[in-house]
Amino acid sequence: MSEQIRHVLTLQCPEGMGIVNAVTGFLLKHERTIVELKQFDDMAAGRLYLRVDFAGDRQADLLEQMRTEFAGVAQEFEMDWQLRERGQKTKVLIMVSKYDHCLNDLLFRMHTGDLPIEVVAVASNHPDHRSLVEWYGIGFHHIPVTSQTKPEAEGKLLELIERTGAELIVLARYMQVLSDNLATALTGKTINIHHSFLPSFKGAKPYHQAWERGVKTVGATAHYVNSELDEGPIIAQQVVEVDHTFGPAELVAAGRDSECKALSNAVRWHCEGRVFLYGNRTVILR
Repeated sequence: MSEQIRHVLTLQCPEGMGIVNAVTGFLLKHERTIVELKQFDDMAAGRLYLRVDFAGDRQADLLEQMRTEFAGVAQEFEMDWQLRERGQKTKVLIMVSKYDHCLNDLLFRMHTGDLPIEVVAVASNHPDHRSLVEWYGIGFHHIPVTSQTKPEAEGKLLELIERTGAELIVLARYMQVLSDNLATALTGKTINIHHSFLPSFKGAKPYHQAWERGVKTVGATAHYVNSELDEGPIIAQQVVEVDHTFGPAELVAAGRDSECKALSNAVRWHCEGRVFLYGNRTVILR
């Protein structure tokens, strides 16, 4: 029996007749077996979202051949599409400030193979986490940021992204607001995490503010970055119930766990091609 190889095709396009038939017919022509097919028809927006995981015999230059042939199908139906080998690791650049829980979680999940990512660099406006990052054999880049040096710092960041070939940027509690120009340049490939109290509890010690108000839930939201602070398209959210027995420290711990889980889910779904971005909304084909 020949060695099998898996690929994932993702697409979104205007709704119409024969789209799924064209895709499955293309796979049949190439003698591919569909392992998983998920779709969503957004009737209100008139758009179709499709993700298909398929398998077949390994062949020389198969991926490029399929990409070339599928381009004609995609053009006919005005598809925004991507075809890649399943399990291909996404090159990720992590940005972090002083809080290290999300950074720790992502590096551990990468190390154990839980996330299909290759962290190519970590950038920070503080030097605190150099030893942790370098323990994993990853380059650590200290890029200080002040109001006067922000344009220069963002220039260095863009240079680092280009040099490392990073396909996804993850703000793992990076406590600097990106400029509109940088946020626009990184649209659709930058994920941020914030505690779910925003915008209710802004500023310093949000969990302490929440405790003073007697909150009954804590959580986190992972979203794509855009020019609106913490208001980009939502990818994943986590909520944990709490009660009056939780002091500020316990609320911080619960919030920390929810931030890690929401962020890792968002990174996983993005890298597996399960997230479709359209306007200010996302469709997640899980």
